[in-house]
Amino acid sequence: MAGDRLSEVLDLIAVRGVVSGGAAVSGRWHAEAPVVEQLKFCAMARGEAWLTTDGIDEPIRLSRGDVAILNGRSWLSLRGSAGDGPLTTIEQPSNGTITRYEGDDHESADVFIGGRIELNAAGRELVLNALPPVAHVQAAAEPAKRVRAHVDQLLAEIVADRTGAAFAVRQYSQLLILDVLRAFAREPDVPPGWLRLLDDERMRPALDLMHEHPETNWSLDDLARAAAMSRTAFAVRFRDVAGVPPLAYSLRWRMLLAQRELQLPGSRIRPLALKLGYSSESAFSTAFKRHVGESPNSYRARAAGT
Repeated sequence: MAGDRLSEVLDLIAVRGVVSGGAAVSGRWHAEAPVVEQLKFCAMARGEAWLTTDGIDEPIRLSRGDVAILNGRSWLSLRGSAGDGPLTTIEQPSNGTITRYEGDDHESADVFIGGRIELNAAGRELVLNALPPVAHVQAAAEPAKRVRAHVDQLLAEIVADRTGAAFAVRQYSQLLILDVLRAFAREPDVPPGWLRLLDDERMRPALDLMHEHPETNWSLDDLARAAAMSRTAFAVRFRDVAGVPPLAYSLRWRMLLAQRELQLPGSRIRPLALKLGYSSESAFSTAFKRHVGESPNSYRARAAGT
């Protein structure tokens, strides 16, 4: 995957991992709660558990270092089944710490960490469409070696509660989300979308043109030539990988850039229109409203809270 392209997209849509808390529990246990976040993650720091949610046919086994991202789900259930003692019910963690239900058996405790992925309005469609209902990244898989290390670091910082722990948790959360997305992009069942597109070597030259020169009205011939493919073969492969035609992706990229710029204080529509290759402010405004659903003026005012 082109690392700079992934970082570019994540910066553009302001992706941020936020840890809400976790639990450490021995024996049989169960945790269930509604999911109010559009993107929620659950990381298994120690032990194992079975995850169930709406939209999947079978429970998913989470082993140490595994991470699951829930995309647009309404509820989440986690169950640990070690031992034959009484069932412990876990309250939803929300204070940024690890709640302990371990009893006397600290070494065999299951430990999980929960949180959410925040992103700006411009990136919601991009990210939500790129992920399945549950994106399960297994720490044992080759592309996910770094994921387990981030989970371990998160746990260590939360438990130790040292000076600067809150800052460290934020940083490790960011790295965790980055490497989970990197690893998931290499899964064979990743759906068409920007993650899969960023990982496709054949599409990279054309993608570079669209990202580096959004002001240019690239033709299908231009992009196919950059990828050293025929026009038809390029169009078919791009759509298979990205989920949208090349020129539709190019427009979407322009609109993401426009939305970011319009959120900045002092942004001006006419210079932005010219910067993105539109011949006039009115042409840009028409394209923006068609794609985003409101005029640039309205979007800018709403972003400014006025």
